[in-house]
Amino acid sequence: MTTAPTATTRALWLGLALTVLVALVPLIDLVTADSLTTHVRDAYPDWSPATVRGDRDAITIYLVAVGALGALMWLWTIRMVSHGGRGARALATFALTAGACVALTDLVLKAGAYDRVVPALYGALGLLPVLAGAAAVVPLWRQQT
Repeated sequence: MTTAPTATTRALWLGLALTVLVALVPLIDLVTADSLTTHVRDAYPDWSPATVRGDRDAITIYLVAVGALGALMWLWTIRMVSHGGRGARALATFALTAGACVALTDLVLKAGAYDRVVPALYGALGLLPVLAGAAAVVPLWRQQT
């Protein structure tokens, strides 16, 4: 039996929307400003255009794939919480922890000539769904069982 939307489920839906939006940003950037190409070229100015494109594509695919997996996790969590499923708290907490770890890694991961493999703007955007997740998980743990 489905229950009425609560602040928790609204925060979960917001997290899903933010995750989808954050996953679309690199694709939108790819066809507009293409800042990821600039990011790669700044780190590796001697690389050929084909190699730069390959690395840019790898970063783009990574960001979109993380967003897609995150969206699936949000949907699963929304379903569990909305239907009062056993383990909803544990799943939501796991999802929050996993999302926070990925977002923080994106903010600080350095490799090769990169100051950050994922540009700082993308790393910062990745924190938005984490905030929505925290807004959902905290009330879940405060609820009476």
